[in-house]
Amino acid sequence: MPHIPSPRGTTHYTYIDSPLGALLLAQDAAGICQLTFEHHRHPRPIRPDWQRDDGAFADAHAELDEYFAGQRRRFNVPLSLHGTAFQQQVWNALLDVPYGKTITYAQLADRIGRHGAYHPVGAAVGMNPVSIFVPCHRALGSDGSLTGYAGGIERKVKLLKLEGALLA
Repeated sequence: MPHIPSPRGTTHYTYIDSPLGALLLAQDAAGICQLTFEHHRHPRPIRPDWQRDDGAFADAHAELDEYFAGQRRRFNVPLSLHGTAFQQQVWNALLDVPYGKTITYAQLADRIGRHGAYHPVGAAVGMNPVSIFVPCHRALGSDGSLTGYAGGIERKVKLLKLEGALLA
């Protein structure tokens, strides 16, 4: 299948180290379009037309370092979220979940006016292309259980502990 160039210009990528392992960051002209962990459940491979540029991510890298040091609660880097209208609605609702707080998939479904649609909401959460920046780790099962996380449950636990949403 032929590659169709992105309408948003060249996409750049880099790898950065974090306390949770290596992260793949990518950005197009609009902003960060990917942040995924090594061994991510839904890997998004580097496309042939992407260009590696380790210097293009200074702001994102600095904000992530501050977050992992417990000094940042909200991110300011621009995001470029590519997904269906429903996925984008879910991801935008996740942005409203405060640092250190959690939400259930059912509550998230209610928040976007889709009462009872917790399974499709959970699927959209799982397809979040920019983990951490869009805090999908804050979504829990209706009983408060730490259900699936595309970056791995152990990372979800660490992120929730970092934010004080989960006690040691």
